[in-house]
Amino acid sequence: MERYLTVRSNGGLNQMRTGISDMVAVARLMNATLVIPQLDKRSFWQDSSTFADIFDEPHFIKALQGDIRIVKELPKELESTPRARKHFTSWSGAGYYEEMAQLWKDYKVIYVPKSDSRLANNDLPIDIQRLRCRALYHALQFAPPIENLGKKLVERLTSHGRYIALHLRYEKDMLSFTGCTYGLSDLEAEELRRMRESTNHWKLKDINSTEQRISGYCPLTPKEVGIFLQALGYPPSTWIYIASGEIYGGDTYISNLRSRFPNLVTKETLATKEELGKFASHASQTAALDYIISVESDVFIPSYTGNMAKAVEGHRRFLGHRKTITPDRKGLVEIFDLIERGELAEGPQVSSLVTQMHKFRQGAPRKRYSSLPGSKGRARLRTEECFYENPLPECICLTGKH
Repeated sequence: MERYLTVRSNGGLNQMRTGISDMVAVARLMNATLVIPQLDKRSFWQDSSTFADIFDEPHFIKALQGDIRIVKELPKELESTPRARKHFTSWSGAGYYEEMAQLWKDYKVIYVPKSDSRLANNDLPIDIQRLRCRALYHALQFAPPIENLGKKLVERLTSHGRYIALHLRYEKDMLSFTGCTYGLSDLEAEELRRMRESTNHWKLKDINSTEQRISGYCPLTPKEVGIFLQALGYPPSTWIYIASGEIYGGDTYISNLRSRFPNLVTKETLATKEELGKFASHASQTAALDYIISVESDVFIPSYTGNMAKAVEGHRRFLGHRKTITPDRKGLVEIFDLIERGELAEGPQVSSLVTQMHKFRQGAPRKRYSSLPGSKGRARLRTEECFYENPLPECICLTGKH
């Protein structure tokens, strides 16, 4: 029986990676051959990379050959055959995909235009959950040029000793989307507001920045990250790798963090121009370097949540619960504001408050969080912790063996 699943992966690097892993599981559930997915070239990232530019395609096909059949492209004779175009429902269970298999009665090819969040986080057969982990952590390796440079940069960092990977979400689009303008000039706040107004697919336009920040919905500023790291007891000699896009305001906002931690590096300062040259203007490939360096770090700290932060945290859990410190942004803002008003001074007291606040936020083994209380219907699925953020217990044995 010829049954082919063709997929267009949407989103940035990490959204595409988890989406592709889900599609591997969907192909298994629907008893289909998976055609190597097309990558998103239309999104914000405007990246023309193909699957083989970012991932090790032969390894991907071979690593999963015991689970599903994967081909590079549709057989010639099926290229012009009518295909079912199917937007699969988000967070669907095994039963849904068994129903979808009815489409094979009328079609040999099903085209899936979106791959993100198409599978439930919970209540799937254990072999399907484990297949998702095999796909993401074993099969979806980066292409050799990315993998090799990533390893090289990790070696350069570790030659200085231990290092922190800081996922600093302080890029223009992130601040505009969240409406967070604390500490920015009026001119900058206005620039971000205009960007939000003109971005059609961002539904929220009118955002109260102060309320956002007090509720813990804003990325920490570089200065706040500096106070946070010092309060946790990291010395000024600590090496910190900044995994991020271009920081808004450039040196203006980074300078305070740098004055506290002079050994602040990025891929641009760690790699030579020649090394980075071949990845220039390919945002997903440079994001892959950030991913490798973050997974391999001694400590990973995301200043805000998001696809990259969740993916790295999950991968680090899978590799043996490597330390990931997730800042309690809501709690920290209260402390930062007391410091700002002069009611609290940086030092032992702040250190004790911050350390206590983060005692249980360091990536220790725990089961996935279920949905938020009070959420109902499909909204309930949206508030569950993402499977790939914490694949315990299905893919992680607490004895330390996978």
